[in-house]
Amino acid sequence: MFDLLLIYLALGVLAGTTAGLLGLGGGAVIVPVLYMVFSAQGISAELVMHMAIGTSLATIVFTSIASIYTHHQQRAVQWSLVRSLLPAIVLGVVAGSFLADQLSSTTLRMFFGIFELLVAAQMFFTLIPPSQQIEQKQWLYALAGSVIGAVSALLGIGGGSVMVPFLHWCGVNMRKAIATAAACGFPVGLFGALSFILLGQSDSHLQPWSLGYIYLPALLGILLTSIVSARLSARMAHKLPLSLLKKIFASVLALVGLKMIFG
Repeated sequence: MFDLLLIYLALGVLAGTTAGLLGLGGGAVIVPVLYMVFSAQGISAELVMHMAIGTSLATIVFTSIASIYTHHQQRAVQWSLVRSLLPAIVLGVVAGSFLADQLSSTTLRMFFGIFELLVAAQMFFTLIPPSQQIEQKQWLYALAGSVIGAVSALLGIGGGSVMVPFLHWCGVNMRKAIATAAACGFPVGLFGALSFILLGQSDSHLQPWSLGYIYLPALLGILLTSIVSARLSARMAHKLPLSLLKKIFASVLALVGLKMIFG
């Protein structure tokens, strides 16, 4: 167990560092690593992706609080937008969680691999939709919120990689789009984690120290290091060649995506 805890602590450092330096949500790193660690640990092949996704969503509950506080202090969160998006996000997350429970680990793994490839392409080529002055309509927020919520629950991510481009396209400047997306990450993590806890309660193949589809030792290890490392790396961001770092990390993500797709 001690060696596993060290792996989870190291994963927290990696997830926090990529979040602080590159603005990439931890789920893109946490889920594939947990998939590999859980597989080696002997967790049932039928549950390994469900456990990785559920645990990732649980980490987002806690890491998003620190992010929200920082952005709120800078008056960057558009709370009116958060309120408009919130109901649809919650419905989407719950629906996505139920869908994930019905899908096999293999299917979820392939979906995640495709997501990694898309994120890698966006990061490598800096693909950002042009900002438009779109009239704010509730039906648009309802549609976007439900889709982003469902995708986030299916993949174990906070949704920022999808939410930020959408908000920027709607005319929100990038700084406020990132802050508002971070605020939306909390309900994604909270309702996603609760859903994965409830959906996993009746499964007979769960490991000891599991709370539904959340593996508590992994959650604890990641949280112990991710929040601190995110804060420290954010301070270093302006001193490092971020353009080169993003291209290198995008290449790594692409390889991870291919690994997840082809096994």
